[in-house]
Amino acid sequence: MKEFEKIYKIEEKNFLFKVEESKDYRDYQKYEDLRNEIWGEPNDSLPGERNMMCENFLYDGSSLFIAVYAEERSGVFKQDGDHLVGFSYGFVGIKDKKIAFREPDNLQFYSQYTGVKPDFQHFGLGVLIKQFQKDKLMDIFGIYTVTCTYDPLSGINAYRNIHHFGMEVVGYRDAYYGDFGGFLNRVDVPCDRFLISWDLKKDIQRPEYDLEHLIDSGHIVLEAGIKEVKGRSGALKIEAVKDLNLDLDHEFLLVEIPVDFYRMLRETDVAENKVRSIPLEWRAKTRQVFKTLFKRKYKIIDFRLVKKDQSKRSFYILKR
Repeated sequence: MKEFEKIYKIEEKNFLFKVEESKDYRDYQKYEDLRNEIWGEPNDSLPGERNMMCENFLYDGSSLFIAVYAEERSGVFKQDGDHLVGFSYGFVGIKDKKIAFREPDNLQFYSQYTGVKPDFQHFGLGVLIKQFQKDKLMDIFGIYTVTCTYDPLSGINAYRNIHHFGMEVVGYRDAYYGDFGGFLNRVDVPCDRFLISWDLKKDIQRPEYDLEHLIDSGHIVLEAGIKEVKGRSGALKIEAVKDLNLDLDHEFLLVEIPVDFYRMLRETDVAENKVRSIPLEWRAKTRQVFKTLFKRKYKIIDFRLVKKDQSKRSFYILKR
C-alpha cells in the first residue's frame, strides 16, 4: 500500500521507509536482530517474533513497526534483515487511567525504540523515522500525542527531540531501567531518563534568546571543563563537570552536557576510578540540576550545539 511507504534520497542514496505489513512471523526477527546490534543488551529484547506479528495494528494489536531499507546498487529494495538499516517500534496507550480507552482523545502513542545501524547514522535517518512515524500516526491511527523517554545526557537525542521537533520534557525519572548495560549504557551509571511528550498538531513556538549572550554573561548553571585523561583508546581530552551554581535566578538559564556522552561512557570504562567516575558525576550533577530547576518552574525550551574554532559545546536552554 503506497500510503504505508516513502522513499527518501539522501547523499545520492535511496532509502525505503515502510510500515511493516507482513503476517509471516519470521519477518519480525530482523527487528530484534537490529535492536541487539544497536543496543547490545542481552537482558533486554523486543517481544518474540510471533508476538510481534500479533501486536501489529494491521492484525490483532496496537503496535506500529517502521522499517528503513537501504537500496541495492541495482536499484532494488530487498526487504530483509541484511538491508534493514533503521527501525522504530511503539504502541498505543492511554493518558488518564480512569478514562482508559473510552475516549479517543485519551489515546497516546508510546514510542519505545528508534534506532539506526551504526554505519548509517550519518544520514540523518533518526529524524526522518520520527517524521514518518508522525505522519502515519496522524493519517492512519488518528492519534496526536506521542510519549517516549531518552537519556538527558544524550545530545544527539536532545537535538532531535527538543530542538528539531519541539517535544516537551514533562518529567525526570531516576535510574528508570535499573542496571541496564549494552553499547549505549553502563551498569555503574544510572539510566536516568527524561519523559517527553510530543503534540503532533502543535507548531514549534519558542521565545527568542541570545545564546552567545547567555553564555558570556554567566547564565550557566552547570558548566563543563576539559580534562586530559587516559581512556580506553589512549590519551584524550574529555569534558568533566567544572562549575555548578544553583543560586542563579535569571529568566533564562543554561545547562551544559557532554557533546558525546556515549563516547564518554566507552572511553572512561577503565580501572582508574578518577576517570571511570567522570560520567557518574555528570549523571549525579545533572539529575540534581534538572530536578531543582523543574521544581522552580523552569522549562526546557531548546537544545543547541555551539561550534567555535575547533571546539564544540552542548547546552539545554531553560526558561522560567
